[in-house]
Amino acid sequence: MNTLKISILAIFIIFFSCKKDKPIVEKQWYKGNLHTHSYWSDGDEFPEVIMDWYKSNGYQFVALTDHNTLAEGEKWKTISNDSIYQKAFKNYFNSYGDEWVTYRKDSLENIQVRLKTYNEYRTKFEEPSEFLILQSEEITDGYNGKPIHINATNVKRKIEPQGGNSVLEVMQNNLNEVAKHKEEFGTPIIAHINHPNFGYAIGLEDMIALKNEQFFEVYNGHPAVNNSGNDAHISTELMWDYINIAYIENHKPLMYGLATDDSHHYHRKGSKWSNAGRGWIMVQADTLSPKSLINAMEAGQFYASTGVELKELTFNNNILSVEVKADKNITYKISFIGCKKEEGEPEEFAFFESNKASFKLTKDMLYVRCKITSSKLHKNPVEDLLYENAWTQPVTYSE
Repeated sequence: MNTLKISILAIFIIFFSCKKDKPIVEKQWYKGNLHTHSYWSDGDEFPEVIMDWYKSNGYQFVALTDHNTLAEGEKWKTISNDSIYQKAFKNYFNSYGDEWVTYRKDSLENIQVRLKTYNEYRTKFEEPSEFLILQSEEITDGYNGKPIHINATNVKRKIEPQGGNSVLEVMQNNLNEVAKHKEEFGTPIIAHINHPNFGYAIGLEDMIALKNEQFFEVYNGHPAVNNSGNDAHISTELMWDYINIAYIENHKPLMYGLATDDSHHYHRKGSKWSNAGRGWIMVQADTLSPKSLINAMEAGQFYASTGVELKELTFNNNILSVEVKADKNITYKISFIGCKKEEGEPEEFAFFESNKASFKLTKDMLYVRCKITSSKLHKNPVEDLLYENAWTQPVTYSE
């Protein structure tokens, strides 16, 4: 009997010791880009070289988003006779070897290379908790000559562009198709509206009228997308504010803003080219997995950046607090931007010349977001966006 009591006691001690020592999973920040192109569509580099660049430059996740295509099946790329691309092929071959690279020459002695599929090249780069590649697509559609592009992240099959009889209808049809895809496969998928000012195709009214959409690009690193707008069109950042004013007033979910590269060009660098490394998102998630990343994004637990990195970002008790991971001899302006109820216009509520600041929301405010502007010049800017920035997601007052 005493032996039985001792045994039961030992079991209880082991059980509660294990329970007590069970590690608590802490959320981490993961850096990623959700808009990237390769030889599978109109990019000018092999997927392996692109993934290697992102992984080597501190990114934890990347989505290859070629136009209306997934990296699957057989595709051969004819290498341009331009010396830049001939040299790039030689570097590719020397890096990966003849056991990996499959190529041939056509009747004109042009080099043709079989592109590696998503399932092939991901084996070279993916590592648990270190680097993740999300299968994705840029659904490329249009209306009356206007380009309408929507990225679908973490897809399981190619999604065909749906068309429509207006800009709004084209967008909504494609968003609805992504939603069907998500339901069909029971997997986390997000869609985001790309570069609305590209060709000034997507107006504010179209964005406001959308249903069931939470993401768009407040910054896109392609030199032709008009982030800053012009005399006749507002910037994408100001569009973001007006969208959220309308969404909140119409009881829609908040619209969240992404920064992306939209990279196409990997051999020529400068303001004329669409290069890697211009814009990204930082997602606070418990694991580096599609489900965890997408769930965090849907909850607004991420920020967009073109260079500014945050040490802290919290929203507790209606207080939005940020702290920048500051560089030496660099100054920062932290702006809290939002809109008061029944005002209809965004405004800067407060700003601080500091690397740390907080702002308390009040009942009369529809929402508040934070923009951090650095005095550090962007290494490779586009348009007039010369300095590094970061944008937090909008938050609302709660009782």
